[in-house]
Amino acid sequence: MSDLAGQPEPRIISVANQKGGVGKTTTAVNLAAALAEKGYRILLLDLDPQGNASTGLGIGPDRRKDTTYDVLSRDVSITKGMQPTNVENLWIIPSTTDLSSADIDFMDRKDRIFLLRSALSFDEAWKEAIDLVLIDCPPSLNLLTLNAMVASNSLLVPLQSEFFALEGLSQLMLTVREIRSSANPDLRIEGVVMTMFDGRNRLAQQVDFDARDTLGDLVFKTVIPRNVRLSEAPSFSMSVLQYDGQSRGAQSYRALAAELIGRRDAAQNPIQEGVA
Repeated sequence: MSDLAGQPEPRIISVANQKGGVGKTTTAVNLAAALAEKGYRILLLDLDPQGNASTGLGIGPDRRKDTTYDVLSRDVSITKGMQPTNVENLWIIPSTTDLSSADIDFMDRKDRIFLLRSALSFDEAWKEAIDLVLIDCPPSLNLLTLNAMVASNSLLVPLQSEFFALEGLSQLMLTVREIRSSANPDLRIEGVVMTMFDGRNRLAQQVDFDARDTLGDLVFKTVIPRNVRLSEAPSFSMSVLQYDGQSRGAQSYRALAAELIGRRDAAQNPIQEGVA
């Protein structure tokens, strides 16, 4: 994308991978913080029942009266649900374990995969205050992730530099195809970011090579390294940029934010064709 601001409506990007432990929430929180640091007004939707993004940005249980579950059920509007975080220009709608029952609670709704899209469309006021929405999806291809895909313009996929990484990506791509063929034909892949990368590990190097060989320019040039500061920051309810702004982790997410901003917002971006 050439710029995040000045668009008719805020872009909506889901950070998704059905495999857990790949740095999904770490990427959502720290990319959001890095974009906010550049002056963009960011809204992070915590759609993971674990609520780690909320905790990582200093939103304790006492500040989770209005949640993404309430947004999905239309008890709370986007504008009412969003609250400031400890990062300037960054707002969040937190989550609680209530989201764990979403598949059951909304099972009988014919519009069950459109709940988030409807909530975002119904309330127009928030769009004046936000440049970009990031959605932290749960580590599974459940109803919550489908809602995020249907509501989003694109997906950003964290991919851990480990064995079977590309195999797991294939299932996600198949789901994207299904969503594109039915509920959201404009959904595209924003990009794939390699996470937890250890350049000393030959397997990590091989996975990185294979990903770039298979997916080409879809893979961000920026690589997120294994970094102790990235692991420590959430326990202090901070992004890594706040916790240690000079760390390799902080610098990598600043670089990812810059690369995201610099990418052209091209509809012909090579999405899932040829990726199985």
